[in-house]
Amino acid sequence: MENKIHISVVSPVYRAENIVSELVNQIKVAVSTITDDFEIILVNDSSPDNSWQKITDECAKDNRIKGINLSRNFGQHYAITAGLNYAKGEWVVVMDCDLQDRPDEIPNLYSKAQEGFDSVFAQRTDRTDGFLKKSLSKSFYKLFSYLTETPQDPTVANFGIYRRCVVDAILSMKDQIRFFPTMVQWVGFRKYYLPVQHAERFEGKTSYNFKSLLRLAMNTILAFSDKPLRITAKAGFFIALFSFFISLVYLVLYFTGHIKVIGFTSMILSMWFLSGIIMMILGMLGLYIGKVFEKVKERPTFIVAESKNL
Repeated sequence: MENKIHISVVSPVYRAENIVSELVNQIKVAVSTITDDFEIILVNDSSPDNSWQKITDECAKDNRIKGINLSRNFGQHYAITAGLNYAKGEWVVVMDCDLQDRPDEIPNLYSKAQEGFDSVFAQRTDRTDGFLKKSLSKSFYKLFSYLTETPQDPTVANFGIYRRCVVDAILSMKDQIRFFPTMVQWVGFRKYYLPVQHAERFEGKTSYNFKSLLRLAMNTILAFSDKPLRITAKAGFFIALFSFFISLVYLVLYFTGHIKVIGFTSMILSMWFLSGIIMMILGMLGLYIGKVFEKVKERPTFIVAESKNL
């Protein structure tokens, strides 16, 4: 890659107008202990506040600060993809903008990476998030691990340092649905999980609500696993098998004179139950077909409206 530098720091920005300056300052202090050959890429995910203006102000002060303004709100993981696409570093740090990912942990991540690891993940052993968010996150990752048949760690998110080969592998993935933690796990390479301190939010509250988290979970599961389809197929088989044996039992009871009139209730219950199973299977197939439809359109995963210092 042309004009390769040593370390790139990529951070998606949303509703962070009062955080941007502090974020930049803390990153510069932390990374400067490693090298002066670095860049900070701030990707504004079409934030409705004054975040882009704050980013352009920082870019005007230091040309090592790069700004990317997306044309609309694509989502956090698409903003990360945009930042990775423009990052030139031999090493790339990915972190959130709310300063819960502490910039002063970057030297520790980098130091561990120099021991021969391609990816060093920040492991939040003591998360400062609320009980509900931590519980939902833990439940999601358990379900996700089961459906994808790969281990997923709820203490690991986006924060970490990644060698250029890892970043290039992630960028080579053409998935329309982007979920950075799973993508970086999927590409493999040598990994290490480093326990780090997790800070309180610098300001405000998370932009993720229950509805957006549920949508993210559903999209991610559909994008990285076909196990729901296999589960529904198995369920259909066992229901059919169960129905076959029940039919044999009723047939024997009928010919032995134990049943004079087949029950209306059992018929209605069976009809509703099997109809529900059929609708569930058709709905699951429809979801996957919908994702295939999104993929074949080959729309870009992000669109840059404006940039600074790139």
